[in-house]
Amino acid sequence: MLPSGTVQGSSVRTLIYLLFTIQLVSMGAMEMSGPFWPVYLRGLTSSDSLFSFASIAVYVGPMLGIMLTSAFWGRTGDRFGHKWMMIRALAGLSLTQLGLAFCSDLWVILLLRFLQGAFAGYIAPAQAYGVSIEVPAKRARLFAILQISTNVGSLLGAVVGGLILDFATFFWINLIASALCAICTVVAAVTLPDVPPVKKPAATTGTARARGVWQGSPLLPLLVVMGILLMARMLPQTSFPLYVTSVFEVSNSVTGLCYGLLALGFILSATRWARYFEHLTRPQTLQRMVWVVCGCIALTAVAAMVRNPLVFVLAYFIWGVLLGATTPVLMALISKSVDSSQQGHVLGIAQSTAQLASIAGISAGGLLSQVYGLQYTYLFVCLAYGVALVPIVALRYRPMYLQAGETSSGD
Repeated sequence: MLPSGTVQGSSVRTLIYLLFTIQLVSMGAMEMSGPFWPVYLRGLTSSDSLFSFASIAVYVGPMLGIMLTSAFWGRTGDRFGHKWMMIRALAGLSLTQLGLAFCSDLWVILLLRFLQGAFAGYIAPAQAYGVSIEVPAKRARLFAILQISTNVGSLLGAVVGGLILDFATFFWINLIASALCAICTVVAAVTLPDVPPVKKPAATTGTARARGVWQGSPLLPLLVVMGILLMARMLPQTSFPLYVTSVFEVSNSVTGLCYGLLALGFILSATRWARYFEHLTRPQTLQRMVWVVCGCIALTAVAAMVRNPLVFVLAYFIWGVLLGATTPVLMALISKSVDSSQQGHVLGIAQSTAQLASIAGISAGGLLSQVYGLQYTYLFVCLAYGVALVPIVALRYRPMYLQAGETSSGD
């Protein structure tokens, strides 16, 4: 935690809202190009097989880069300060977007997208910086606020990107995104105070410290739970538009509305769920998480069986509301499982886990829909949520995990 008296009261609130704004703008800038990469890549190659590969790689590349480097950048932030890791990430986003604006070679674009994830990775250091200024009891709310900013930025970014593409070229989307990230870099450097890294005695560093993150800690099962839940959420990602249009025979606008309502449910509920969970112990949180996952099982079962588009849309919105009680709350438990000197490292591992789970969910969802057909998409999601119950219940009833980390945050 930040040294006592450095940032207090309303100053902390101001800094949290500043982090929210920076993340909203920077993530929105990234999403301006998100939906339109296949359109742009189609004009760069006449090979259908190369286009299919590039259309996947352009999205998986950044996720793979983040997955491989988040833990390293987290450890670096623990040593030198998370503010500098935020500035590094924002500068990396700006420079890679600038390179993408001027690049028309397919393979260089894919390389730049991978490097964008490897050298940027903004979310984890922003979370670690937020943890360093926020009290432990409000960490679930902090993670909810930051994830809401990402979701809102994604929604607004896609809309703004479409408007730009209606009146200009793809070059301007990337150039404007680069400029927005550069502005965020300057704002973060000028307005955010430095938070000195928490130093630990030499005896707790190195191999012993690395073992301490895992031994007798609930970190690994919590990461497994979060990974399975994220994988379940991503299973219908590739098949969603085809499923909705083929099963319900609705317009693209209704399909977009349904997809947006999932994010809207999360945005409206996440901070409320965080307030509900923040005063509960880990066993109480896990007990209630079982009911949340059971709710997700019921809703995805409804989505699998229903043939009324209005019921499907309503189920999707409520599913989004329940999702607000998953990742932010689990991230708070993960953060509290280690002390302040290891927040960057552990949150980096969590971010890598999230990227791996997303890649696995997208890949598995696409494969399952091709092998078994679109009609079983949400039954597989329902099954994945059922699998997630196993480690939650196991963690709930393991005494060594129920007490480990409850008071180890040292804040």
